[in-house]
Amino acid sequence: MTGEARYLEADRSQLRWDMVDLESQLPLEHRARVVWTYVSGLELSAFYARIGAREGEPGRPPPDPKVLLALWLYASLEGVGSARQLDRLCERDIAYRWLCGGVAVNYHGLSDFRFDHADLLDQLLSESLTALVAEGLVDVDEIAIDGTKVRASAGKGSLRGAGTLAALEEAMGRRVAKLKAEAASDPGKSERRRQAARERAAEDIERRAAKARGALEKLRAEKEARAKTHKKDEAGKGEPRASLSDPEARMMRFADGAVRPGYNLQLAVAPGSGLIVAAQTTDRRNDKGLAGLLLEQIKARLGLKPRRLLVDTGYATRKDIAAMAAEQIEVYTPVPPDKPDATPESQRKRAWRRQREPGPIKAWRQRMDSEAGQAVYRRRSWIETVNGILKGRGLGTMRVRSMAKVTSVLLLHVLAHNLWRAHSLRTATP
Repeated sequence: MTGEARYLEADRSQLRWDMVDLESQLPLEHRARVVWTYVSGLELSAFYARIGAREGEPGRPPPDPKVLLALWLYASLEGVGSARQLDRLCERDIAYRWLCGGVAVNYHGLSDFRFDHADLLDQLLSESLTALVAEGLVDVDEIAIDGTKVRASAGKGSLRGAGTLAALEEAMGRRVAKLKAEAASDPGKSERRRQAARERAAEDIERRAAKARGALEKLRAEKEARAKTHKKDEAGKGEPRASLSDPEARMMRFADGAVRPGYNLQLAVAPGSGLIVAAQTTDRRNDKGLAGLLLEQIKARLGLKPRRLLVDTGYATRKDIAAMAAEQIEVYTPVPPDKPDATPESQRKRAWRRQREPGPIKAWRQRMDSEAGQAVYRRRSWIETVNGILKGRGLGTMRVRSMAKVTSVLLLHVLAHNLWRAHSLRTATP
């Protein structure tokens, strides 16, 4: 006759020593190793110069900037954009634990690192692009430029008009003054802490309301300027409103037809390699006339200028096309079609005006009317592929607020994209 069943029970009170070999748990071909190799080859002295903890002086040392940068670059490739989520992954995911290498991190430090070093990330992008050009992976002779809209961390419910914002700012100012007076007269320590928390919350709302009012004044000025040339269009629109959650976000129409708060990210890509050579965060609702903005950034980063610029319709104005022709830059952008219902008289006037167009404009029309010009322009589709890749990695929706923070996120995504694309190009070379 058999006895009772025997089995091993869980005993969580028992102390144990666990041996962890991080190196053996991550495959040699893992993407995290590629990221670490890339970061290890960067010049990061500017990051270390900002560390306050010094030898022989008091103060707890922070995590190695190389570790924090590697974590954010790998997270960008994996579609992780939240500092709290990254913090959790550093505790339970082997790839993130391997990158940490035993260095303790927390979400607050991760978030601060991402936004406090935006200028250094921008510098890293320029330095890395210079190295890629020297390596022969980037050909700047031909550059495609396009914008992609991303959702801001704000909803339609956060939009407020000028009257509401002014009243809110005034009310919060009175509340802050009242809370400060109560805190000064209340001797209770715990109550003072609660009062201080309420005071900080009221000050934050007051500050955001003031910032939103500033953004609203900018929108009003733009509306008045546009009304001078598009009176009927502007007359049918309501009063401008700004978001209380993210005052710098603008209401934009997205590809799905919805209108929501967002930002317009501008990218410049080298067709063929798929590497990003310039990036800019804007609050522009459309891309008209923005080609020059990215062109200047390319020249500033690389000290070089392209020979051909591939942009969408309206991206470069006629004035831009003529100015770039003076710099020996050919612009490839579709010629707007003529109105089909034009009268014979208007057609005659149009032909007369075109005969007197500047040489660069005539050359642009001829270029885009040729098979060779159309073949060149088709290579602009590369940038659509890059936009899709970045949005697939989470860039389509922002989890941060303000243009400065969105720019930091964009720079990390660009650096991450370029490092992985360069790795793919190197490994594909026979």
